[in-house]
Amino acid sequence: MSQLAWQKSSFSTGGEGECVELATTSGPTHIHLRESDRPGEVAAVAPRALAHLLRAVKAGDLGR
Repeated sequence: MSQLAWQKSSFSTGGEGECVELATTSGPTHIHLRESDRPGEVAAVAPRALAHLLRAVKAGDLGR
């Protein structure tokens, strides 16, 4: 995987090991996610799938 420019979430506490980081490819065909304390473990998701997940989390629809 080429070098990605990682950005911390604005909701991260700022402490080490407590940050969610995001990066995109030039498309963006995928959004890459990782936890700062495990930088080698990266999940890549389609933007639309991530948007659906975030909407479900915000609505409290998980676990139904």
